[in-house]
Amino acid sequence: MTYNAEQVRELIDREGVKYIRLYFTDILGQLKGMSVTRSEFDEVLVNGQGFDGSSIEGFVRIEESDLNARPDLQTFRIFPWEIAGERVAMMFCDITTPHGDPYEGDPRNVLKRVLKKAADLGYTYYVGPELEYFYFKQNGQGNAPEFVDRAGYFDYGTIDLGARVRKKTVVALESIGVQVECSHHEVAPSQHEIDLKYQKALKMADFAMIYRLIVKEVALENGIYATFMPKPIFGENGSGMHCHQSLFQGDSNAFFQKDDQYNLSDTGKAYIAGLLKHVKELTLVTNQWVNSYKRLVPGYEAPCYISWGQRNRSSLIRIPMYRPGKEKATRIELRSPDPACNPYLAFALMLAAGLEGIEKNYPLMAPVEDNIFEMNASERKRRKIDSLPDSLENAIRAFEKSDLVRETLGEHIFNSLIANKLTEWDRYRIHVSRFELENYYPWL
Repeated sequence: MTYNAEQVRELIDREGVKYIRLYFTDILGQLKGMSVTRSEFDEVLVNGQGFDGSSIEGFVRIEESDLNARPDLQTFRIFPWEIAGERVAMMFCDITTPHGDPYEGDPRNVLKRVLKKAADLGYTYYVGPELEYFYFKQNGQGNAPEFVDRAGYFDYGTIDLGARVRKKTVVALESIGVQVECSHHEVAPSQHEIDLKYQKALKMADFAMIYRLIVKEVALENGIYATFMPKPIFGENGSGMHCHQSLFQGDSNAFFQKDDQYNLSDTGKAYIAGLLKHVKELTLVTNQWVNSYKRLVPGYEAPCYISWGQRNRSSLIRIPMYRPGKEKATRIELRSPDPACNPYLAFALMLAAGLEGIEKNYPLMAPVEDNIFEMNASERKRRKIDSLPDSLENAIRAFEKSDLVRETLGEHIFNSLIANKLTEWDRYRIHVSRFELENYYPWL
């Protein structure tokens, strides 16, 4: 629904809303924000809400810390539950400088900038992510996670706590206008997935942030804990965020071509080629944590080899089968991102890579329909199948050499991410793990 300021005020008063949360994210995709009262809200709608950005990760230095959060009216939602006995609404904000200019450290602004480039080329960018997550018992910080169910892929048990909480989450999402396409149990015990109906990319990035918040809130209300950690359990599948994406020109899907073997247009093929060419460089954003690289290993369904195919789920990019009469559903599925990424930056970089493929007419490598996990190193080398970075350190190295990433994110976010991730890698590198103590301490 499209709102204007007066409609938002009327909704707030009619529904008895007492507080409005103003949300934004830091460069890591962590939700930030502040609450304002109804009496303050009229002023905020006109002039925004000032705040100190000096303590927000990747934002400004102390001497230039004044920033302004300007609510986006189209993101207005009322939470489906009371908080401390009061009705609460929320809005996402664009961050500006005191002079009203878009702030260079705002991830939402990065995505809007790339979407503007796509629009200038005649394209509208749609995304449909599949966000996976785990439910665990609340057994105290620092303790090993404990499953709440032992179900498997697509198991449907009404007596399972996880299934019941997932259903409640779907109801909560739908009640605030976040459309759900389907939900199901995933492969690992206690692992679940709720798929959102595809949307324009900015709206979907906002929805992804709401999704993560609602999943966690509903879990806590039911006495369990939800995590989007990419690989919380050794020996089990990790959680991914497969990203289905397409470009439209007006009402037509720019990726569709009827007489092609894969029903892919030249535009679609060049988009895939751009993603494949640059995917190593943008992996630091789509898989931004040390733990992300525990998931991107052979044998657990997560792709780690740079290839594409139609039926091949070991490929990095999959082309879902075309169904007659469903031309608008033609899309590509990038399978490497995980649900702990910053969706604004991830969508922006995926789109930027694809657009460069289109603009420069990148040739697309041959598809791979064989199981890459079963190939040895020499076979992969013969077929020129490269790999994603296998650690946060290697992802940083690929990222910092990329002109495409630097241009897309801007110098501020580009350099801030490198600094943040180098610190994370150093902390991880010097940590003495339980593995080392168990394997080396007894005999060295």
